[in-house]
Amino acid sequence: MKDMMIGVDLAKNVFQLHAASMAGHLKFRKKLTRAQFPKFMAEQLPSVVVMEACASASYWARELAKLGHEVKLIAPQYVRPFVK
Repeated sequence: MKDMMIGVDLAKNVFQLHAASMAGHLKFRKKLTRAQFPKFMAEQLPSVVVMEACASASYWARELAKLGHEVKLIAPQYVRPFVK
């Protein structure tokens, strides 16, 4: 059962992560480098991972799916309301 949602802001060198329970309670906020990101996500329980659909998002979606996460890509115009 996936009881956590992780929002990922992809960038060139540093990724911002924000995790919350499905009820909306904050679990953690992290800033990870590109090298740290796959290692950290491998340690997490299978979760719903949400990220903006961009050039590298499809690659990361495939990598996270291999780790057992459910990945959802959202259109850029829906990112701002999702953050709130």
